[in-house]
Amino acid sequence: MVAKNLYEEWYFQSDYDLETAEDMFRSGREVYCIFMCHLSLEKALKGLLIKLTGEFPSKSHSLIYFVEKMGLELDDDYYDFVFMLNKISVPTRYPDDLRKLFATYTKERTEVILKKTKEVQQWIKRQ
Repeated sequence: MVAKNLYEEWYFQSDYDLETAEDMFRSGREVYCIFMCHLSLEKALKGLLIKLTGEFPSKSHSLIYFVEKMGLELDDDYYDFVFMLNKISVPTRYPDDLRKLFATYTKERTEVILKKTKEVQQWIKRQ
């Protein structure tokens, strides 16, 4: 069994990033909210990898990579969400046109992403 504090540190950082996502949402920084949602799930998945396998995670940012590496059985709704969040993480990290992202990720759309991130993060941490 892996020392509990190794994966719990990743979970702690995931929680911290999710709180930051909430702060970004409240302040109207929707693009950064989405970026932090991705980072929160990335860290939760890395924590779960350590918890389940004892293996230290690679520096990959791909949520799908970690889901598949662990063989996680997400329901279709969660898998579709993780796939979508994974896909939009690069444009929110390195936008070609920031103003276009503002129009795409409205407050309403970002709120849905934030709420779903919370659900998925809690599911990951229960595994």
